[in-house]
Amino acid sequence: MEIKSICENKMQFLDLLLLADEQEFMIDKYLDRGDLFALYDSDLKSVCVVTRESDDVCELKNIATYEKWHGYGYGSKLLHHIFSHYKAKYMTMIVGTGDSPWILRFYEKNGFRISHRVKDFFIDNYDYPMFDNGIQLVDMIYLSKAL
Repeated sequence: MEIKSICENKMQFLDLLLLADEQEFMIDKYLDRGDLFALYDSDLKSVCVVTRESDDVCELKNIATYEKWHGYGYGSKLLHHIFSHYKAKYMTMIVGTGDSPWILRFYEKNGFRISHRVKDFFIDNYDYPMFDNGIQLVDMIYLSKAL
């Protein structure tokens, strides 16, 4: 297994990034200013994007694993890599996600705790209703983790 920092041609990972953020214009808002990491285990399995939000805070803007590789621990391995990578640089990592039980469990399993909620985020910022496992996403749930 190898995790690479990707500095150029980040759009080559768009198909995978779109699994976690379904509208390209939302990805465009953070991809250029973010650090992109790609996890390979013989081939590409997962990617994530992290942005600087302040001197003390970075944000995990996107993390995605190809669906056929869910449950193999690739997302968690990628998270632990970025925790180590940013530990000396920031005090806190935050992440915003939909109010989806399985996604919230994933983040909580990896040390994040619910911080706050942004009402109607998905309704106000996306062109069409967003769903996860048949549940419409309305509010953005923010979680944080001390690094």
